Amino acid sequence: MLVGPLFLFILFTFFIPIGDMLFRSVENSIVTDILPRSTKLLADWDSTTNELPSEAVFAAMVADIKEGRKARTITRVGQRLNYEAPGMSSLFRSSARKTKRMKEGPYKPALIKAHKRWGKVETWKVIKQFIPKYTAGYFLAAVDAKQELNGDIVRLGDEKRIYIDLFWRTLRLSLIITALTLILGFPIAYLMAILPTKSSNLLLIFVLLPFWTSLLVRTTAWIALLQQQGVINELLVFVGLVGTDNRPQMIHNEFGAIVAMTHILLPFMVLPLFSVMKTIPKSYVRAAVSLGAHPWAAFWKVYFPGTIPGIGAGAILVFILAIGYYITPELVGGTTGTFISNRIAHHISSSLNWGLAAALGVILLGIVVALYLLYDKIVGIDNMKLG
Repeated sequence: MLVGPLFLFILFTFFIPIGDMLFRSVENSIVTDILPRSTKLLADWDSTTNELPSEAVFAAMVADIKEGRKARTITRVGQRLNYEAPGMSSLFRSSARKTKRMKEGPYKPALIKAHKRWGKVETWKVIKQFIPKYTAGYFLAAVDAKQELNGDIVRLGDEKRIYIDLFWRTLRLSLIITALTLILGFPIAYLMAILPTKSSNLLLIFVLLPFWTSLLVRTTAWIALLQQQGVINELLVFVGLVGTDNRPQMIHNEFGAIVAMTHILLPFMVLPLFSVMKTIPKSYVRAAVSLGAHPWAAFWKVYFPGTIPGIGAGAILVFILAIGYYITPELVGGTTGTFISNRIAHHISSSLNWGLAAALGVILLGIVVALYLLYDKIVGIDNMKLG
């Protein structure tokens, strides 16, 4: 009873919307729903003969287009098919205006006259290919592949491949950012753990200070610092390390995305490390040194193993946050520093290709789950501690 309201809140505001979104990665009922008469007849059409469908199919298509025009839904099927074959959107939009004058048959020559693409077998093959209510087309597009009209699955040309490279870049940069936060955060957390409480609390405030500043403000601050006319480049020119005409490009590339995201995600590494290090008795290292161990050997063999749970917690936290970031890479990453999450956001808000966005999200979720299981097998999730 106590957890019931929270469970219902999470169910209706989190799980159901995400489940609906992920379902869109295979859902394909829009063609059948908007073109019910013609798709029913097309299901029996033999596309291997390379002959146009019968007059009955053309008549059914005209009736579907007229009805879709009245309901203002015909452009939706054009937009859906346009993802697979460019020009389908304009085909249905143009035909919707011209079919209202078609009162009686024969409809085949009239529809071909309205738009010449109706006279091409490939147009009808595309429509037939997406009659099923479920499709793998979005997932194929998400891995830079497509299904030909004859059913063969082929990879896109090198100039059209986008997403596989983006997935690799996202994983690579996320791992680099995770490693950098660990390298930078471990000494800070260690210093906070060994200092007196008063000094430790002061450092903790500095670590938490970024949380009190807007993410957008922190990102734009890095733009001011890293741009070619920014603070860092001006300083390099002032001290004579670089010439005015040879200022390094430190933003709108991978370097800018790594620097900005490392700074933003650093507290998520420091806090788990600090919370675990605080529980390790300082007497352990002193005892090892008093027994003849070198200070470095005492640290590495006695102190460091106790920090592994904090490293695991911080690493998995930073990595999962980094792999899904899109605001910071969008602002400072340019064309070479954007993540796959930027393309997902683009398809959700701009191109409105929700099916492809959902497919990309499913693949990204699968990668994260696979890495999580790998982490559990190697390190053990039970060894991860936040304090």
